[in-house]
Amino acid sequence: MQQAKQKGKNPKRAAVMALFYPDVNALSHLLLILRKAHPKDVHSGQVGFPGGQSEHGDADLRQTALRETHEEVGIPPVEIEIIRSLSQVYIPPSNFEVQPYIGLYQNKEPLFTPQKSEVEALVEVPVADFMDDSKIFMEKLTTSYAINIDVPAFNLNGYTVWGATAMMLSEIKELLKKVL
Repeated sequence: MQQAKQKGKNPKRAAVMALFYPDVNALSHLLLILRKAHPKDVHSGQVGFPGGQSEHGDADLRQTALRETHEEVGIPPVEIEIIRSLSQVYIPPSNFEVQPYIGLYQNKEPLFTPQKSEVEALVEVPVADFMDDSKIFMEKLTTSYAINIDVPAFNLNGYTVWGATAMMLSEIKELLKKVL
């Protein structure tokens, strides 16, 4: 049923990268971005993963995720090892079907270069904080399609992360629980 609804809307294709990397003390982090505020963007000012819409020159969605991660945070595709894909997520407000990937960046002194036109801030989350169940809560939000709804969310580095990104984070968290 959900697949039929998606196909009827002819969703745009996109890909994002859940990028894990070590800090100088070899502690693992997960990179998120705070999107720039823009009046025509329904995801304006939200926290999400680096990524974006597939372009004509992209061979596949893996390449889209790598290209967009490079554009938004400055990490060259050759320096990212894609570990696996996650479940695709359909985002009704923007009509995007998003393919998330988990990637590793091994540089212990990452030099991120945020794209000023799209990225307001980097949100570098220690994996230990991300795995802390007390970081999950219910938030009452007003969105582009609903007023005062309760949504599951993560509190990461003082930011509320909800919606499709929270769904992807939940899947990543369940995968990590199996190996940690």
